[in-house]
Amino acid sequence: MIDRSAGLDRAHALALEWLASLADRPVPPRLDTDGVAGRLVRDLPQGPTEPEAVVDELAAACDPGLTAMPGGRFFGFVIGGTHPAALAVDWLVSAWDQNTGLRLITPAHSAIEDLAEAWLLDLLGLPDDGAVGFVTGGTMANFTCLAAARDEVLRRQGWDVAAQGLVGSPGVRVLVGAERHDTIDLALRYLGLGAPEPVAADDQGRIEAAALTAALEAGDGRPTIVCLQAGNVHSGAFDPFVETIAAAHDAGAWVHIDGAFGLFAAASPDRRHLTEGYAAADSWATDAHKTLNVPYDCGLAIVKDRAALRAAMGMHGDYLIFDAAGEPMDKVPEISRRGRAFPVWAVLRSLGRDGVAELVDGYCRHAHTFADGIAAIEGAEVLNDVEFTQVCAAFGDDDATRAVVAAMLADGTAWTTGSRWRGRAVLRVSVSNWSTTAADVEASLDALGRAAAR
Repeated sequence: MIDRSAGLDRAHALALEWLASLADRPVPPRLDTDGVAGRLVRDLPQGPTEPEAVVDELAAACDPGLTAMPGGRFFGFVIGGTHPAALAVDWLVSAWDQNTGLRLITPAHSAIEDLAEAWLLDLLGLPDDGAVGFVTGGTMANFTCLAAARDEVLRRQGWDVAAQGLVGSPGVRVLVGAERHDTIDLALRYLGLGAPEPVAADDQGRIEAAALTAALEAGDGRPTIVCLQAGNVHSGAFDPFVETIAAAHDAGAWVHIDGAFGLFAAASPDRRHLTEGYAAADSWATDAHKTLNVPYDCGLAIVKDRAALRAAMGMHGDYLIFDAAGEPMDKVPEISRRGRAFPVWAVLRSLGRDGVAELVDGYCRHAHTFADGIAAIEGAEVLNDVEFTQVCAAFGDDDATRAVVAAMLADGTAWTTGSRWRGRAVLRVSVSNWSTTAADVEASLDALGRAAAR
């Protein structure tokens, strides 16, 4: 009989060492993939190894290949860092080992999922009778919502996708902003809908309401989905929801909002104006490991019409035990899945309504500090209107900007990534970690100053 406690005790000690190191360790990894692989046993052993020895081998090999993503100085992508309450509960999720697809089999998770669903809808100001599916991430949240949208707009024209498939259907027209996130295109590809039709966006990446109205009026008779955005990945800008949703609904379209990190602006009284009118949409996608800071993996697919979501995602099997209240698996693509609602509930329970608002506001304060600090660096230019958590900057021409990006990674103080936005190379700062402090921002700005000076 394998002793469970020895491996867990060792993992606990090593996890605490890792978390304690985040305050001082360089943010980039010290070894590449080949370097880490060279520290591991290459051939599968013939016999067994004690769990604690496996844990030690893994930790020793991987530590120099880890990026300090959970630390306060990682600004490279909008990925967040796990909140302490969520981390602790996520350990329980693995220990409890519940397959949470069916209500009667896992009543503990079903109760928490129901409560977390209600709390999220309330916190975000969304319809209280909507459905929330706990999926793997932002991509699958978009996929799930758009699957419900695809099936419903075709159903309105008498076409049953579940029974008839897509071949021979009227097809679906999808209108998107020119600066939508690439995962929208990916989800549409997964769904067999092909490439969307881009609509002009302004200099901050917001879809232009007049251009959308014109595109809707030029429709070809196919059922239509309109994809809007809460939080542009470069500027952080939000689409004008009041005008665009009204125009889309007047044309009979389903409106989906990709709010991977921006949806939680609605949880802050000071930022809620950015989402004005968004509750009138038909579906919303966000990624709880971003702004809300739960562990991987946890996307949230939110659909106003619960029946439409279940029609797209649900399945039935004689061997399954169904509850009249509806099954959690009817809201997501997976049947087998971990207890993702547990850490979401933990963060909401730990922070409360005011704490979530302060979390969002803190990100925004840090972003403004970054923008002010970058603007003070000689030769630097902030390219976006900083209204949420994103800052895009250039340091002269493209070569100079790329050199600053490389110098920042070499310095190791903070991680900021390069990108390309509106025809220019940029350095992008994304603030989304609960543990980021004013001192982290100051140290990162000092590093940026050094990188620019080189």
